[in-house]
Amino acid sequence: MGLIDKIVNECDIALKTLSNSKAGTNRDYPVKKTSLDKKAKLSKKEKELSIQMMRVNLAGEVAAQALYRGQAMVCKDEDIKKHLIEAGEEETDHLIWCKKRLDELDGKGSVFNPIWYAGSFAIGAIFGNMGEKVSLGFVEETEKQVVKHIDMHLERVSPNDADTIQILKTMREDEDIHARQAEENGGEELRKPTKKIMEYTAKIMTSSSTYI
Repeated sequence: MGLIDKIVNECDIALKTLSNSKAGTNRDYPVKKTSLDKKAKLSKKEKELSIQMMRVNLAGEVAAQALYRGQAMVCKDEDIKKHLIEAGEEETDHLIWCKKRLDELDGKGSVFNPIWYAGSFAIGAIFGNMGEKVSLGFVEETEKQVVKHIDMHLERVSPNDADTIQILKTMREDEDIHARQAEENGGEELRKPTKKIMEYTAKIMTSSSTYI
């Protein structure tokens, strides 16, 4: 595709992502189907905590979509580009699951999601232009930080909220796989200052998306 066609295509994908209409890989929803009377009822506090966590995770998945798309758009290696797109499609499943769980909890996504998408796309394109090894190293570090983030949520979520726990555990497994794949494909470890900047940026996103 030409440059104009690429821009139009990316705008279309962005709109689908932000409107929660982007298709994933059609994997089953991780939540086990059980009758409502068998599920533990969440207290108001437990429910609000789960809403906050899933809102943050949804924002993170929006950003992940943009990171992969930004990197893929500028990637010159066709094999790595294919890997980035496929990983992004798997991340779309997470996006769908987080949105569905939020709906079940009567929660809403962050109003900042369009900002996270635009900023993450730009960051992905910047790192993608630094070469395939750096790009894959960025993916690896991003996924490792996401795994740590999910681990913290798993420690905080109420044990009564089995549905949210199952979604988070499934997402964690996928993120860990993506990190290993990036490393195996030749990802170059990022420098400590870059990692710190990534951590700081993630904190801004999570703290902002928790309540708004």
